[in-house]
Amino acid sequence: MNKDDRVNLEHSSVLLIDDNQQALDMLGSVVQGFGVREQIKLTSATAAVKLLQERSVDLIIIDCADPEMDSYAFTRWLRRETPAPMKYTPVIMVTGHASQSKVREGRDCGVSFVVVKPITPNVLLKRVVWLAMDGREFIECPTYVGPDRRVRNFGPPMGEKGRRAGDLSAHIGIAKEANMEQADIDALLKPQKVQL
Repeated sequence: MNKDDRVNLEHSSVLLIDDNQQALDMLGSVVQGFGVREQIKLTSATAAVKLLQERSVDLIIIDCADPEMDSYAFTRWLRRETPAPMKYTPVIMVTGHASQSKVREGRDCGVSFVVVKPITPNVLLKRVVWLAMDGREFIECPTYVGPDRRVRNFGPPMGEKGRRAGDLSAHIGIAKEANMEQADIDALLKPQKVQL
């Protein structure tokens, strides 16, 4: 993306889900900076389920560790239990703990991208633009429902550096594995063969 390129998201509706109100407000400020006029902020995935049973949105950004329904369970519900076209809604999962197992779990439940906290507007915008240009098909089979993991592109946006390995979300607790760098997460989400 060149400095002269413009992204206009003013006609997009974005659902923001984060069980931390301060993080939710910050995320809202970031997407407002992208021009998004309609943002819906919720502090629980169960509230998001109720909302999505009534209306659709263009993009979902989620970081939720609620034991009742976390980010992974929400994404599985969206991909498996909702009708088309809602099940195809892009989902960006934001996380403060990006161990390889958690990134794989996100990929396997059908998220479009995983972004490590603390997020920067630049990284998040690059992922949104990538989604807008992404021509991946949607796969539905008994073991996986979500964007095709056999990505037909040349990898992550050029010049992306990873995030700090020591950042942990207070509500998650002590990490069982080290955090992954953003570049390693993007590489993990690159082409995979899906058994049909």
